[in-house]
Amino acid sequence: MNDEVVDGELVEDDRLHVVRHDTALIRPDAADDPDAWLPDEVREDIEAGIADSTDKAYKRDFAEYVAWCQTVGRRAVPAAPQTVSHYISHLTRTPRERTGRPYSPSTMERVIASIRTMHSAAGVQPPETKGARKVVAGYRRRLSEADAGHARARKTSPAVPAVLKKALSVVDRATLKGKRDAAILLLGFACAARAVELTLLNVGSVTEPAEVEGVGVRVRIYRKKIKEWQNVTVKYGSQPETCPVRAVRTYLDALAVEGHTSGPLFVRVDRWGYLAPPSYRGGEQVGDPDGRLTTDAISDVVELSMAAVGMSGRWRSHSLRRGFATAALLAKADPIHTSRHGGWADGSKAFQGYVEEADGLDERNPLTGIGL
Repeated sequence: MNDEVVDGELVEDDRLHVVRHDTALIRPDAADDPDAWLPDEVREDIEAGIADSTDKAYKRDFAEYVAWCQTVGRRAVPAAPQTVSHYISHLTRTPRERTGRPYSPSTMERVIASIRTMHSAAGVQPPETKGARKVVAGYRRRLSEADAGHARARKTSPAVPAVLKKALSVVDRATLKGKRDAAILLLGFACAARAVELTLLNVGSVTEPAEVEGVGVRVRIYRKKIKEWQNVTVKYGSQPETCPVRAVRTYLDALAVEGHTSGPLFVRVDRWGYLAPPSYRGGEQVGDPDGRLTTDAISDVVELSMAAVGMSGRWRSHSLRRGFATAALLAKADPIHTSRHGGWADGSKAFQGYVEEADGLDERNPLTGIGL
């Protein structure tokens, strides 16, 4: 997908006027319908209910949709159902420059959600999308019958303990950066954390369980998907080099030496080992002024560590979360306790997929012990 957001201007008609906003949203003319608008603070409240990563994708999707509407002479907002169907049909036939293939069906479903969400955030009635979803269903069926690879979800490789051990073997844990990276890998795995959940951790998020001494640490973590805070108890590992408790305590001690005893837990460290140096682009400071790592930076730690030891596969931050689920289920951990420890919603289809994969890898596979 093109990472550059297209700055599309909406075409003004007799019923609407454009309000330029970074989401390219519009406000209906108050003279036409005095109640069909939202104050800026309410629009911000609505947008705050969308996860950051989803919000970025929605804005990009919507900007591309607006740009397409201009080229074909259709009204972008409020969209007619036929406009959305036309656009989705266009996407099924339009190869992307980066991959040479059209979007996947799941991405097209997100595009539909983007269009509806941005309408709602602007205080405009979202379009009916049954026709567009039928287009996606037909496209998915055609791809499935052809066994096309891009019809299948791209999954990250699971960073199970054996894989983590290899990745950690090339991390220089004598340095502040190495201590940080080891803590990211091991705490991310132990908490089954998403990248955004790791970025939100603060130094004060890691505490000692008051009721039981010597068990490990307790991590106060915000689960973005289910929108709930969770206290995750992380126990000592059996091997010092892969113990998440030792790794995070070593990192916290190193931060304290640098005078960093509050604020973000995972922070920028430059090549010379300096903590949270200012980051500039075009002469202006960018990024979190406190040095808090971004989700991309968390993924880079995983990806670069795996690349350094020549691990084949698709390694991103989600590899830690998937690796936890895979390892726990193969170790016969209770699926309910495993899913709740990792902050999956009850009945999560994603987690059920991990259960089915684990069943196929151990003695629960129906081919086990049948005499072949």
